Amino acid sequence: MERRSFLPLVAGALAGGGASATTPARAQTEAAPARYQGGVSPWPICLDTATIRPASLEDKVKFAAEAGFDAIEPWDKELETYEQEGGNLKDLGKRIRDLGLFVPSMIGLWNALPPTKEAFEESLADTRRRMRMAADIGCEHVQVIGNTAGDDWQQAWVAARYRDLIEIGVNEFNLRPALVFVKFQPIKTFGQALGIALDANHPKAMVIPDTFHMYISGGGFEALKHVKGESIAIFQFADAPASPGADELKDADRVYPGDGILPLPQILRDLKATGFKGCVSLELYNPNYWKEDLAKVARTGLEKTVEVIRQASV
Repeated sequence: MERRSFLPLVAGALAGGGASATTPARAQTEAAPARYQGGVSPWPICLDTATIRPASLEDKVKFAAEAGFDAIEPWDKELETYEQEGGNLKDLGKRIRDLGLFVPSMIGLWNALPPTKEAFEESLADTRRRMRMAADIGCEHVQVIGNTAGDDWQQAWVAARYRDLIEIGVNEFNLRPALVFVKFQPIKTFGQALGIALDANHPKAMVIPDTFHMYISGGGFEALKHVKGESIAIFQFADAPASPGADELKDADRVYPGDGILPLPQILRDLKATGFKGCVSLELYNPNYWKEDLAKVARTGLEKTVEVIRQASV
């Protein structure tokens, strides 16, 4: 299978210094944009390892490659465990590349945006440790998670600390930290994440949309039409079931693309219109899938993702 390969955030708001994200999979000529998955997709398709969480890290890599994914997105805890058990992340990164995959992002920088100066400074040791792991395995991005920002978080404070994290990531680890939003955390919506990224006032600020949390947070999908693709580090992809209602859905309720009710083909058409060239990453935390043959779950997830892309005619 052929495997080639933010911010101006809103209508060029931060244009001027913003370099486009550049992964090995994007090293193509401007005249001939890369296509993936037999030419069906304008984006490389990535497997978030939580989709097949019970598998070992090495099996996750193997299953992703065998299924035909273009990339893989690991979590910090499994990289930490891999090192504790004697593994070398730089060697693993090379093995991933040898299998025709790349690593666009790692999840993530937990507790990285606490509400006080003291707590922020105390968090930096763990933040740097996680960034180092991400760099060792060959990531371009690392996800900034605002789980400890507090319910009364202040946008100016969070934006300033996010800017600090960008500087550390870029200057010390050659990483581009990108901000996520999660309904169950203080930074809940796509719009909130975009506002923080804008107020960070940094040319390398980026966000990570997630179709599932765009839906259940109540923020919706229209904001995507106002964003430039260079502002997006990676696009998290999942569907949502018709029931329970959005107010009751949890991450464990994510389903394969096309098996739910989200307008995924239209979302992908809007994503294409932004000029986004990064990864679409299949992200499922469904424990029912974890009970199945995990290699088959990976294959099925890719097949269903590609079929939705085909339906979008992008």
